[in-house]
Amino acid sequence: MAKLHAIDYLAKPDKYPPKPVCVAFGDELFLRRQVLLGLRHAVLGSDEADFSLTSFEGRTAEFRAVVEELTTIAMFGGQRLVVVDEADEFVSRYREALEGYIARPGRSGILLLDVKSWPSNTRLYKAVDAQGLAVDCSAPAVAKLTRWLTEWAKQTHKSQLSLNAADTLVELVGPELGLLDQELAKLALMAGNDKKITPEMIQKLVGGWRAKTTWEMLDLALDGNAIEALRQIDRLLAAGEAPVGLLAQISATLRRLAAATRLILQSESAGRRIGVGPALQQAGIKSFVLQKAERQLKRLGRKRGAQLYRWLLEADLDLKGDSQMLPRLILERLIVRLAAPA
Repeated sequence: MAKLHAIDYLAKPDKYPPKPVCVAFGDELFLRRQVLLGLRHAVLGSDEADFSLTSFEGRTAEFRAVVEELTTIAMFGGQRLVVVDEADEFVSRYREALEGYIARPGRSGILLLDVKSWPSNTRLYKAVDAQGLAVDCSAPAVAKLTRWLTEWAKQTHKSQLSLNAADTLVELVGPELGLLDQELAKLALMAGNDKKITPEMIQKLVGGWRAKTTWEMLDLALDGNAIEALRQIDRLLAAGEAPVGLLAQISATLRRLAAATRLILQSESAGRRIGVGPALQQAGIKSFVLQKAERQLKRLGRKRGAQLYRWLLEADLDLKGDSQMLPRLILERLIVRLAAPA
C-alpha cells in the first residue's frame, strides 16, 4: 500500500476508516495531533463517547494492561479506543507482542500508537501496512505545504487563502505547522466579510516587529555583526518568541543560501561555472533581495555555505530534545557560526 501522508488523510478522513491497529508517526507534532484527533472522532464520534477512550503513556505502559483495555466491552456500546502516547519506547519493548496482536486483533477495540520513529524495514511496519492504518506525519515539502495551507484555511478557519498568500505566510513564519495554524487563526478573525486573507494582510499583521527583528538578526549575523545579532535574539526571547519558531523563520533563507552553494559546487565538479547571482535565483531568492543575498553568501564562503544544511539539521534536532543545551545557546551557536570571519 502506498504511504499515506497526514495531509492527504486530513483532507478526506472518511476515505480512510480506522483499522484495529492505527499508527500516527513522524517528526511533525502538529500533524500527529491532528491525525490523532481525526481518528479519535472517527472511532468515538461525540464527546460523550470519551467513556470508551483510554490513554497510556508509552514510557510506562504495560502491554498486558493495553490489551485488557482493548478487549473490554465499551460501556455504551460501539468500539473502544486505546491510545498509547509517545509510544516509541512501548513499541521497542513489545515489538514481538504487537506483531502477534496485529495478526489476531481484538474485535471490540482500536489500538492507536503515537510514535516519532516508524522504520519501514521492520516486520511490525509491514504488518500494520497490510492489516492496519499508518499515517505519515513527517513535515511536507514547501510546495505541498502551501497547497495544504490553502485547503486548511478553508476547511478549518473558513477563510480563503491564495497560493501566493500561503507562500508569503510560509516565508514569514517558516515551515512550522503549529505556528502557521496559529497565524491563520488570527488572520481569519481579521479578514473581512469576503473572508479573504491577502498577502498584504499577512505582511502587515504576521509577526509585526518580531518578524522584522528576526530578519534583522539574521542579516546582522550574515554580515558578521555577532554582538548585535545576539542582542536581537535576547530581545526576541524576552518577548516570548519560541526558539523553534525563530529557527523556522530563519531556516527558509539559510536553506536557499545552502541550495545556491550546492548548485555552485555541483556545477564546478561537472566542469561548468555558474555565478553566485544566478545560483541564488535558481535557489528561490527573490529579485529585490538578490544583491544583499549575493553579498552575504560571498562573505559566508563556500566552505560554510556547504555546512548550512548540517548546521540547520543539528539545531533543529537539538531544539527538539537531542541535546541538553539550553535552547538559547543552541540558537546562539548557530548565529556565531554564521557571523564568524570567513
